[in-house]
Order: sequence, then structure tokens, then C-alpha cells
Amino acid sequence: MAQLVAQRVYGLALGYEDLNDHDDLRRDPLFAVLIEKEDPEGERRFRKQDRGKAAAGKSTLNRLELTPEHPTDKEMRYKKIIMKSEAIDRLFVEVFLQAHVDPPEEIILDVDATDDPLHGNQEGRFFHGYYMYYCYLPLYIFCGEFLLCARLRPSNIDASEGTVEELKRIVEQIRSAWPDVRIVVRGDSGFCRDEIMTWCEEEKIDYVFGFAKNERLKAMIADELRQAEELYEETKKASRVFKDFRYETRRSWTRERRVVAKAEHLDKGANPRFVVTSIETERMDARTLYEQLYCARGDMENRIKEQQLWLFADRTSTGKMRANQLRLYFSSVAYTLMQALRRLGLQGTQMATA
Repeated sequence: MAQLVAQRVYGLALGYEDLNDHDDLRRDPLFAVLIEKEDPEGERRFRKQDRGKAAAGKSTLNRLELTPEHPTDKEMRYKKIIMKSEAIDRLFVEVFLQAHVDPPEEIILDVDATDDPLHGNQEGRFFHGYYMYYCYLPLYIFCGEFLLCARLRPSNIDASEGTVEELKRIVEQIRSAWPDVRIVVRGDSGFCRDEIMTWCEEEKIDYVFGFAKNERLKAMIADELRQAEELYEETKKASRVFKDFRYETRRSWTRERRVVAKAEHLDKGANPRFVVTSIETERMDARTLYEQLYCARGDMENRIKEQQLWLFADRTSTGKMRANQLRLYFSSVAYTLMQALRRLGLQGTQMATA
């Protein structure tokens, strides 16, 4: 089992994205050494037609992915390797915890959703009106470069759906090891939901989320927008003016919260932006909170791109959602492997940030 999983993960890390690639890789003695085969040239294989092929071929690896949750029928004779998703989920958090000699004082959990285009008739396939194609909508949670969650979801949902459930299990596991760590949850406006903010407040977790602009909000910073425009006319450079105020929506929020507004004027005109946060003004002023804390959220998107573009997280082409989740897990483990290679094996070299 360990060799099968290792073969799949190392294949992704080395750039072999398809199962078909393994019909050639199974003949590679160096690859067999990598996955710890005792007979790297496959000369002692029982069947004559398998000799010279030390590793598994595409069919064996395919069976590894296609086992259903309850393989009890006779048709499942060759598909009885069961994925335990709860244990896999805990693995990513455990790697994160073990990577720290001493508990940090504060950590930031970045949450985001991304599109995973589909080109077949996969289970859970829906058309997404924003992306304008059929896709999945996986949920990611990172802490810096550490991947903590990669949950495959259909795209006919709100981008924030399931976020509280994922945060609950992650925070519980982190706090069991680091009871005193301060936690901040950060995300774009797709996660500015009362359910998430209320849960954070109840759990003594800070948050900063983008807040979609509307006419009421823009009217509240009209003076700051005029001031930013005047500064722009004087300097012909992008200008920013910040405002800090308390705000409550008419229906969707259960309480009043702190909102930070960025009244910005660019060469294309006004560009107002808003964030909502539980962090009090005494701890962080409006400009610092927006420019240094919230804007740093964008780096998480680079981590998602690393996994999707270079470690093939978008190869979700099997028919079943469960099998596609397992493929996303394999890609996530490959990401964890490569991140560990940079963090440990390449520490102090130029390749540490490659």
C-alpha cells in the first residue's frame, strides 16, 4: 500500500500527471528504488510477463483510486483499498504542527475557493455562472506555505460552504497541541458570511474578510473618495485614504462589526474597497490592517497555483467524486512533499524559494 501511494505521489512530483505514464515508469529501476522496491529491476516477479516491471502499472493504480466507500459487492473484487479521508485530513495538520519546534504566538489561516474545470460528465458536475464553464469548486485552507485542507466540492454552492466545518476540525487539532496560540482567519469577500464570523467570535478567533461594496457603503466614504481624488489630481499618482467605522447590515448580520474602508483613486477612477474584522482599532490601525494584514492574503493564491498548475490538482477526470477527491489528496501530498523539500532539504540555498 505504501509503495502504491508513494508511486502515485512521486509520479506527480516528478511531472507525470497521468496514470498511463506509469506503464513506462514501472520499468524504471531508479523509480522502483525511489518507492523502496526490494527488487528494483523486477526480475523476481512471479509472472513471466511482469518481469522487468518492478512497479505498478496504470491498471493497478486505477483500482487504488476507484474503490467506493463500502466495497461489499462481488463486482468490487479488485477494488477493496479503502480511503480513510478523516485520517488523511489530519495528516496535513499533523505535518504543519511537527514542522514547528516551538509553538508560534500567532498563526493566520487563509481560506479560499478556486475553480477546477471539468471536461467530462463527472459526478458533481455543474455549470458555474462566474467562471462560465463546468467545474468543481474546491475549498483550500493554508497557513503560510502549509496546506491544511483541500476539499473537493461541486460548484452549485456558495464559495464559503463547509468552511466552518473545516475550520472546526483544524482549529481543534491545532489547539490540542498549541492551546495558547492566537488564530486569525483571513479570506476574500466570498467568505464574509455571518455564520463564519459568528463562529470565530464564539471561539475567540480573530478574522479579516473582504466585504463586497454597495451603494450604502460607498456613500459612507464619499468624503474620503473626494479627498483621494484631489490627492490624485495633485500628484497624478494612485492615492489612498482610509476610514474606520462600525457597521451592521440590514438583514444578513446578527451584530455590528468593525469595517475598514480604502478610498482609492487610480488613473481609471475611484476604486473603493472594504474589509470587515474583529481586530480592534487599538491593536491595528486601518491602513496597517488593510495593507499589511489583508493584502498579504493574495500570496495564498500563488500556493493554489503551484498545486494546480505544477502538481496537477486539476486532473479530476474520474467519474466519481470520491475518486476525484483522492486524486486531489495525492496532489496535496505531492505539494506537502515539495514544500518540505524546499523548507528542509534546500534550506539556505537559492532553491529554497524556487
